[in-house]
Amino acid sequence: MPRHIVLLAICALLAACGPNEVAVKGQFPSPLMNKLPLNVGIWYDESFRTHEFFDEAKGRAESGWIVKTGEAQTQMWDTLLPGMFSNVVHMRGKPEPGQMNQAVDAVLIPHVDELQYAIPTHTNVKVYEIWMRYRFELVTPSGKSLAEWTMTAYGKTPTAFLQSDEAAVNLAAVVALRDAGANFATNFTRVPQVQDWLAQRQKRPAGIAGGTAGNAEGSL
Repeated sequence: MPRHIVLLAICALLAACGPNEVAVKGQFPSPLMNKLPLNVGIWYDESFRTHEFFDEAKGRAESGWIVKTGEAQTQMWDTLLPGMFSNVVHMRGKPEPGQMNQAVDAVLIPHVDELQYAIPTHTNVKVYEIWMRYRFELVTPSGKSLAEWTMTAYGKTPTAFLQSDEAAVNLAAVVALRDAGANFATNFTRVPQVQDWLAQRQKRPAGIAGGTAGNAEGSL
């Protein structure tokens, strides 16, 4: 057999053995709700902005998966938060003592603590499920904790009639992100620590802002 044919066959075999890769893309609607009168900062750390999930194949009959959600994550939260709060600011740096950040009422820091998925094994039905667990920190611009809580989100491919497994995984991830946004918007003010913080803010005299950094610049 000619050498070039052998090389092509090897390359094809290696490509076939590689993991399936999905960079999640979708559309995320802004919530229809009365905005909370809060000036909120947002900080995405590196692991959140570049978040991806890798699952190695367990055997020859299965495929490995790399699901990249980082870009879609930031897109979803950048759409959701301005629909919830009167003003949203992207922080210049991670909230911590001495960090020169913008003056805001509080800073939200989201984390993806866990992502799991279920695949249709031994079947041609392309219905996938994705489950995510978030952890949120609400802190002052100097990093002092105001609240911390967890939240889950779930997404399932709503139809089996898709052209590829990758499209099915992408759609399940988009549904999970939309579920996360809906859960957050509905339950933010129900978090006990958040309720306590909001109640304390209402007790402050007018004109006194809570949780701002002493050397912070004006909000954008």
